Amino acid sequence: MRNINMIKVTRLLLTAAWPAIAIPLFAAQWPQFRGLGSCGVDESRALPVSWNIESGENIRWKTALSGMAHASPIVWGDRIYIATAVKPGKAELKVGLYGAGDSADEKEPHQWRLIALDRATGKIVWDQLAHEGVPKLQRHTKASQCNSTPTTDGTNIVAIFGSEGLFCFDVSGRLRWHKDLGPMDAGKLYSPPPLQWGFASSPILHDGLIVVQCDVVSEQFIAAFRAEDGGEVWRTPRKEVGTWSTPVLETGEGRRQILVNGFRHIGAYDLATGKERWWLSGGGDNPIPTPIVAHGLAFFTSAHGNYRPMRAIRLSATGDITPTDISETNTAIAWVHPRQGSYLQTPIVVFDLLYSCHETGVLTCFDAHSGRIHFSERLAGGSQGFSASPVSDGQHLYFTSELGDVYVLPVGPEFSITATNSMGEVCMASPAISDGMLLFRTREHLVAIGKR
Repeated sequence: MRNINMIKVTRLLLTAAWPAIAIPLFAAQWPQFRGLGSCGVDESRALPVSWNIESGENIRWKTALSGMAHASPIVWGDRIYIATAVKPGKAELKVGLYGAGDSADEKEPHQWRLIALDRATGKIVWDQLAHEGVPKLQRHTKASQCNSTPTTDGTNIVAIFGSEGLFCFDVSGRLRWHKDLGPMDAGKLYSPPPLQWGFASSPILHDGLIVVQCDVVSEQFIAAFRAEDGGEVWRTPRKEVGTWSTPVLETGEGRRQILVNGFRHIGAYDLATGKERWWLSGGGDNPIPTPIVAHGLAFFTSAHGNYRPMRAIRLSATGDITPTDISETNTAIAWVHPRQGSYLQTPIVVFDLLYSCHETGVLTCFDAHSGRIHFSERLAGGSQGFSASPVSDGQHLYFTSELGDVYVLPVGPEFSITATNSMGEVCMASPAISDGMLLFRTREHLVAIGKR
């Protein structure tokens, strides 16, 4: 592996070349799912490698949250925003490694809420009701009625609550507008009987445009709406299975393209018009991970069924780039591993290394440029699942199990575990980073971890 200092110089050059998608060195905000560009990295300050919930070691604050949701926290300035779904009593949640696709049928009225907290103290500043009613659709037994992470540009806060619709608030919590997108059922159409699993794709917000990827049973489309008033700018039909992936904006060399994961239709769309730029089919038939962009490549993975590929696609791709066999490369596909991808977690790129963790806890480290595998090792003993996506401060990686065990690894091509920390609760949401703090949403709390 190249010298770390040389790699940091390379990252500085990349940041200058690709400001919209490069990993931020001094990120002031964490405005969407997995932060700026959905990269999951903030190198501005080192994070603690160890903490203790019971003793309070490196715990800044811990705030109780109502309801159950897997939406991640986002940060803008001195505010943290988080979405939740509240019902009478405690919602049931079944975590772990199991193959059943059962639905949780909830007939009780729910409240979908957006909450703002003070970043320094964890104190709740406001708690706004967005919608109240019986859920229009069932959820997977491992999911919640609020899986999608909000997004903000410092003026608007946009949240999608599945079948309950798309909502836009101002920073004081006032609801600006609401848009019904129809039934957002991303279950399995071909399952006998049909299964309802809910919705999990998160919106992205750029330059006054909200982009949503809605691959659901009734209709599959990607669309852009004006943040100002919710007006539809464009809508492009897709032919897909139900997906849970969040789209990503990539800009570079005159491009502004939206990258989307899928099974039948992986690809890119022009931000201004919604027109397809390139497309690819094949892979795992439950597309969940979000695309990752680094080093002039977009990394896509999916799993379930016959394949779980990890692919590196050149950002200059155009047209149909589908190979005749999933193991093949071409002028657009830089490298591929047909059976080394991840199912639930979004991968992460730190310097020249790509890390991908399977739901069973098997972590694979690739050379991001060539696809060469440095290691493939198990984080835990195979007794617990991994759903939350990892984050990094550029020095360490943080992988969280569903039971709340956080495995801290040094960045590098060799496998080792620096520390294992327990959150003391189930943890399904991907963490956020803000000014040297790790923000974990557990089953019942939002916890800020940072050096005191």
